[in-house]
Amino acid sequence: MPTSLASDAPPGADLTDALAAQVRAAAAYRRPLRIVGGDTKAFYGRAVEGEVLSLAGHAGIIDYKPSELVITARAGTRLADIEALLDANGQMLAFEPPSTGPASTIGGVVAAGLSGPRRPFAGAVRDFVLGATILDGQGRRLRFGGTVFKNVAGFDAFRLMAGALGSLGVLLDISLRVAPRPRAEAALAFDMGWSEAQGRIAALMRRPLPLSGAAHHKGRLHLRLSGPEAAVAAARAELGGEADDAGFWPGVRHMTLPVFAPPSGLWRLSLPPLASLDLPKDAFGDIEADVFADIFVDWGGAQRWLAAGQDPTVVRTAAATAGGHATLFFGKAAVDEPFAPLAPAVHALHRRLKAALDPAGVLNPGRLYRDL
Repeated sequence: MPTSLASDAPPGADLTDALAAQVRAAAAYRRPLRIVGGDTKAFYGRAVEGEVLSLAGHAGIIDYKPSELVITARAGTRLADIEALLDANGQMLAFEPPSTGPASTIGGVVAAGLSGPRRPFAGAVRDFVLGATILDGQGRRLRFGGTVFKNVAGFDAFRLMAGALGSLGVLLDISLRVAPRPRAEAALAFDMGWSEAQGRIAALMRRPLPLSGAAHHKGRLHLRLSGPEAAVAAARAELGGEADDAGFWPGVRHMTLPVFAPPSGLWRLSLPPLASLDLPKDAFGDIEADVFADIFVDWGGAQRWLAAGQDPTVVRTAAATAGGHATLFFGKAAVDEPFAPLAPAVHALHRRLKAALDPAGVLNPGRLYRDL
């Protein structure tokens, strides 16, 4: 596979011109490009066969003024470097992006659109993106956000980049809203089944409590409190429970707990928090664990993880019946499309966006869906 034109550049360089030239050449000959930052999320989505367009060297902080709560960085800047800088200034990325390896980049974070356990309390990746500079499929440099550029559908174009997996543009730099780091945190655990925990979480989330995490696994409800010291102390005294393992919430955020690594693969289900999931056991065949005992619930019930079985149709049907959808996060289940099928009107909108921003179809073709 050909290497990127920019692969030998020094760290922290602005590689816009070289990247744009490579995109223009690819568009001229309709050669597909596989966009790579740290390449730590290659497992996510469909595989792309094409010439590597490397953003790894296109790195560096462009602007950061802690008092303004905004940071702008090139797409190849490592997530660890950004978080170290923010931490030194008492700040953080409130959507808690999972780090899928030491080479994880901020461009990959935005392109994948994945958020951690704080998401239902603070917001998703797209809620923190204030602007972005991209290369479109013709190698043109476009800045969205600062000039309030909107496409004809009325959407903020920069928000479309979150979760697009590079199919709509090559992210060059991103401006993100940051948040003050909480002064205090506490992690609590309670012994209770999911049905009881589900009701308790719903009741707690209706109150002005400093909740920043709510998960359930194997008969244990896990809550995290974050905020001012007095508020966290008062909530902890009221809620009771026992002190949780200090590694639990970092393990949830970065998906390092054993439950996130079943040999057969992993399904990610997005559901209404109070939904019931009807999965017939006999549809899963002989897999390495009891998926029903091992369902991991996060986001207060809105995100659920389970080991991949032998019948993807059953999982997707159950998720749709419950009012949500299922994604094959990783694994080799018998499914060609990892992401849930789109409604015809939504699929048509995706195709129009792809055609407008990448008319030659060279940017990560097929990464999201076969024909996008």
